[in-house]
Amino acid sequence: MKAFCFTHVGVIGTHRNPLVAETVQNLVTLLDQWGINVTVGTKAAHTLPKSSAPTGDIHTISQQCDCVIAVGGDGNLLSAARELSTANIPVIGVNRGQLGFLTDIKPDELETQLKAILQGDYQEGRRFLLEGTLMRDGQAIASGNALNDIVLFPGEVAQLIEFELSIDNQFVYSQRSDGLIISTPTGSTAYALSAGGPIMQPSLNALVLVPKLPHTLTNRPIVIDGDKTIQLHIGDNNKTTPHLSLDGQHHFDLQQGDYVEIRKQPQPLTLLHPPGYDYYHVLRTKLRWGTQLIPLERK
Repeated sequence: MKAFCFTHVGVIGTHRNPLVAETVQNLVTLLDQWGINVTVGTKAAHTLPKSSAPTGDIHTISQQCDCVIAVGGDGNLLSAARELSTANIPVIGVNRGQLGFLTDIKPDELETQLKAILQGDYQEGRRFLLEGTLMRDGQAIASGNALNDIVLFPGEVAQLIEFELSIDNQFVYSQRSDGLIISTPTGSTAYALSAGGPIMQPSLNALVLVPKLPHTLTNRPIVIDGDKTIQLHIGDNNKTTPHLSLDGQHHFDLQQGDYVEIRKQPQPLTLLHPPGYDYYHVLRTKLRWGTQLIPLERK
């Protein structure tokens, strides 16, 4: 049998989805049969009451494992990506969620596709993350990273907020709107897409800035170089307390006069896709695009 390239694999998932339990159990059994050491994430371990596999939190897994399998939806992978990217740990996604743009292995193809990947037959994709830093009175008071997007929004009150946008310290515009979505190519098929942003090839070094319901209708999405630094200045006349969201999972409360700086994180996330992975097939399937009407002649 062909040798495996990975010797210690972490398995993470959520205990909230009952479908995850079956897949996590199958994974632990397969990895044990293949002679691969496994550590199960603390949350996923709740689905395995009879398992003797060692467990650990995401930080422990990032220190011990040379590969991680994320079982569930894209949200589960997003949560893990922020920690695993800085540890340079590749991630394999097994879909037990809904859309599954990032978790692309189907449970019924688990054994064949996972075995191929762990034996070195895979397509590697690198996805960059964003770093967001909240500055107040000249001091950095909060920071975090995001794989999909960083979003400025008004919070629970449906009111317009005022802010200024600069790129590399060059003023772009002031805006009254429901906020702004700063999205990576990975996040272009998430919140940014629903707000009217473009779909971007994942390998692009680019960012898209998508206004949320701007008061001025000529404010349109802007695609910029991925190495640019974005500055957001929160206006002094906002009647509500704006918020900053990172991948929809972490939130910062903002105040009038706050300053937010957003740039690319130095360490990318490495995703391992199964053999034959086709990004356009993923788009066709998940977004329900039409199939080809007339087959192309291939030479």
